[in-house]
Amino acid sequence: MNSNDRIYIAGHRGMVGSALVRALHKQGNQQILTAGHQELDLLRQKDVEDWFSKHKPDIAIIAAAKVGGIHANSTYPAEFIYENLMVASNCIHAAYQNGVKHLLFLGSSCIYPRLAPQPMPEDCLLSSPLELTNEAYAIAKIAGLKLCQYYRKQYGVLFHSIMPTNLYGPGDNYHPVNSHVIPGLILRMHEAKITQSPEIVIWGTGNARRDFLHVDDLASGCLHLLKSENPPDWVNIGSGEDLSIRKLAETIRDVIGYSGSLKFDFTKPDGTPRKLLDVKTIHALGWAPKIPLKEGLWHAYQAFLSSAATS
Repeated sequence: MNSNDRIYIAGHRGMVGSALVRALHKQGNQQILTAGHQELDLLRQKDVEDWFSKHKPDIAIIAAAKVGGIHANSTYPAEFIYENLMVASNCIHAAYQNGVKHLLFLGSSCIYPRLAPQPMPEDCLLSSPLELTNEAYAIAKIAGLKLCQYYRKQYGVLFHSIMPTNLYGPGDNYHPVNSHVIPGLILRMHEAKITQSPEIVIWGTGNARRDFLHVDDLASGCLHLLKSENPPDWVNIGSGEDLSIRKLAETIRDVIGYSGSLKFDFTKPDGTPRKLLDVKTIHALGWAPKIPLKEGLWHAYQAFLSSAATS
């Protein structure tokens, strides 16, 4: 990887893709290739093949995905499996056809079993059943990971994957129903603060534990991995620490300055009881995160306020 490489970012307008673009610009890469949905529909195989044939990227980072929280995954499983399967299959195969020398596919920590050992090592993949609330998304991501692994094995191409933990930061999705936990809590607590609501209701018991990583840390980890001569087929990336959803909510409440109470709805699902990634492999490759959670949440909230002010 060098500053003259033509680097394609699939999903450049999303939270992860935009962080990758920022990181590449910061390190001096000038030839960044992007394509919006109107220019390139990643669900259409021929369109993807034609685009790769025309632009001939040297490196491809596949950050495009249909994403959402427990509600969205449970409500739209057909869309989650179909769209994510198509993005992975079309991009990975077109990259191979057109001589892309290095491809990094972004998976997700939800690929690992519901009751995986904690922290979750890379080799626990497919060792037991998945969490049902996000099984469709997980299966699609596993397929993309395996495509990279088998193309590398059969064709000798440097295609590999990175498995991020739960992400947050600038550019997150603040949909009132379909968002992930951090943007959902930021949105609802901000609104409750403005309206002086005495409490907000949060799904689940609050006891489920999660690991969170700022998206700018993820971007730095991706670029670090792209500089590795012989990276693993897939590697975890996370903070290495987890906390309960209750503690997370309390921390976000402090950051926002909301004075109301938090009520947990025990009738709603928690999802996987605990998700903490084993990050020894990426640490051994020389990378570690730099943004503490509370600092990252403050920056995420400032980005949310800036976006709300201009919308």
